[in-house]
Amino acid sequence: MDEEANTEPTIKYSRRTFLAAAAAIELGGFAFAQSAPANATIVQTDFSTLPPYGNGLIPQGIRSRQIANVNGLNMHILEAGYETLGRPTVVLLHGFPELAYSWRKIMMPLASAGFHVIAPDRRGHGRTTGWDNSYDTDIFQFGYLGQVRDTLALVSALGYRSVDAVVGHDAGSPIAAWCSVARPDVFRSVVMMSSTFSGPPTLPFNTANSSAPAHVELTDAELDAQLAALPQPRKYYQTYNRTRQANNDFMNPSQGPQAFWRAYYYFKSGDYKGNKPFTLKGRTAEEFAKMPKYYVMDLDKTMPQTVAPEMPNAAYIASCKWLTDADIGVYVTEYSRTGFQGGLNGYRIMTDPRCNAELLTFSGHTIDVPSFFIAGTSDWNVYQRPGSLELMQKKICTHVVGVHLIDGVGHWAEEEQPAKVSELLIQFLHDLPRYKT
Repeated sequence: MDEEANTEPTIKYSRRTFLAAAAAIELGGFAFAQSAPANATIVQTDFSTLPPYGNGLIPQGIRSRQIANVNGLNMHILEAGYETLGRPTVVLLHGFPELAYSWRKIMMPLASAGFHVIAPDRRGHGRTTGWDNSYDTDIFQFGYLGQVRDTLALVSALGYRSVDAVVGHDAGSPIAAWCSVARPDVFRSVVMMSSTFSGPPTLPFNTANSSAPAHVELTDAELDAQLAALPQPRKYYQTYNRTRQANNDFMNPSQGPQAFWRAYYYFKSGDYKGNKPFTLKGRTAEEFAKMPKYYVMDLDKTMPQTVAPEMPNAAYIASCKWLTDADIGVYVTEYSRTGFQGGLNGYRIMTDPRCNAELLTFSGHTIDVPSFFIAGTSDWNVYQRPGSLELMQKKICTHVVGVHLIDGVGHWAEEEQPAKVSELLIQFLHDLPRYKT
């Protein structure tokens, strides 16, 4: 798909495929059937056949709507504080496997503090349509700068020349970072959550005048080969997430989707007592094998098989307020319809030569707008790129306002401790230069 064309491809269906898709819609309002062609694109979804976004759990004051023609997408957003024109604006970019729904708990506090808050379902997720759901798609459209263009197009469609802040969690964090690198005139501050940012890739320097070999870090493939050779053979989750099988594994967990989501979220949360992260000495198999198995999996296990033994008991589930069974039902509703491939493509673009070549345009650039980093003390994601947190503070971000690790919180900070995240975001936003004049 031509990323710049702002057009959606026309898909021709056979009579058999059409009937299969119609049957799927009858059964669950799904946008595509299992028998759809491998190169099928989710072009349209009949939202009248689906439950309200969030299954009726969206807090009052937040609205759900579709924005047409957003860089070739029909983008679904949640927004709060939209009633008053001219408010300062904040864009929230979710991670994987998350949705705009993941921000529901902090949107109204931000709106009450005076902001227009916008949370899209990113390309490949939720009720945003116009992206190719097959493994064989051209993944260039999912690249970091492609998603910067998605975010830029959304801001423009909503009538803004700039926004006060872009906030990203997990896989949304590097996209937010790239927004501030590529268009600091539009994205006037950035908050990165959970995932650190090591800056643009670097071009070889002074090689014409030096014979000394440049330091080359282990690739994920090389790291995976070393992990597989350990006495207890392992594999890196990012490499697994790039495989063709990963989407099918996520879609068809033997324990059922509700139990899979529960175990996955619990295993990575602050409630899981085994999450006691520490700084790794380097990017080696021996060091990486010290991380929990949701990051460095057993070689012969899928992700659902990896998290299954960590399923919490019924008493915990009944008492868990930050992620109820009804909340999990929202994720099950959306991902059962779309599949996971759109989100999994976020791992594939990390090793795609074209996507990485595009990023070299910004070699040497820093983040010069005000920046802030938020994560949990129990979040291993902060440490899976050895040295990146320090690099981000000392070199990549030239105007660091703060780094805050929330005590006892795991990977899902905006879900686990929304009040604290809201407080930190509001303080950061109110301290921006525009509020000091």
